Amino acid sequence: MKRLMRFAVAVVAAVGLAVPVGSAAVAGPASSGHARFSALVFSRTAAFRHDSIPAGVAAIRQLGARHHFTVDATEDAGAFTDANLARYDVVVWLSTTGDVLNDAQQAAFERYIRAGGGYAGIHAASDTEYDWAWYGGLVGAYFRDHPGSVNAQFQVATVKVLGHDTAATRPLPRRWEREEEWYNFRTNPRDTVRVLAEVDERTYDPRGYSVPGGSPGMGRHHPVSWCQPFDGGRVFYTALGHKAEYYAEPLLLAHLLGGIRMAAGVTRFNCGHED
Repeated sequence: MKRLMRFAVAVVAAVGLAVPVGSAAVAGPASSGHARFSALVFSRTAAFRHDSIPAGVAAIRQLGARHHFTVDATEDAGAFTDANLARYDVVVWLSTTGDVLNDAQQAAFERYIRAGGGYAGIHAASDTEYDWAWYGGLVGAYFRDHPGSVNAQFQVATVKVLGHDTAATRPLPRRWEREEEWYNFRTNPRDTVRVLAEVDERTYDPRGYSVPGGSPGMGRHHPVSWCQPFDGGRVFYTALGHKAEYYAEPLLLAHLLGGIRMAAGVTRFNCGHED
């Protein structure tokens, strides 16, 4: 966070302006002296829109209130300026889809990450910005498809939690049974990220909708959550969180809280190196 604070000072000094908030439609941080970090939740969509987004925003706000961090939320891409991003320790991309930032906004977010900022991607954050190669490296893998029939789209399956030495996995059982829309990805990121959890394809039908008869799943090691250091910043991603009711699940909320805290740099980030 010290690197991000230096970045904020440099940006404000360079532009000679106070940090803008009006154009981004985001509220300033709470005045309480107990906030441990600040998070911006970004949920703009330019393709499919998940109706769970309001529930996700509300859940993260509640986590902030309970665990002493400030939460602002916006769907305005105008929030992606150097000065505004420098106010936050982590930006949470909540079920974003499609092409949501222009070139200047993309460049500002790249500078934010390179200055030591944090990124937490939730569910459809991997279904975003397919033509921005840097973002593809950041999120780790792009969404390909999910089980497609009405009966198979949402299935109960077993998640295998791979270690309990991170804040995102410590609260979870070793084998976690839950319902989800299980994403298949275009590539398997396991060679470049630390996989935190994978879904056991033997416990559900993983065939996706993208080819006639169903595309294959991802095989024995099918990641659903991971983290990595990337281009100077910290990254956490989880494919979980499709339905609104999932954001009332204590274990999912604990997983999200841990991942957001990891990306913010306020707890141990053992995802390839120590900060």
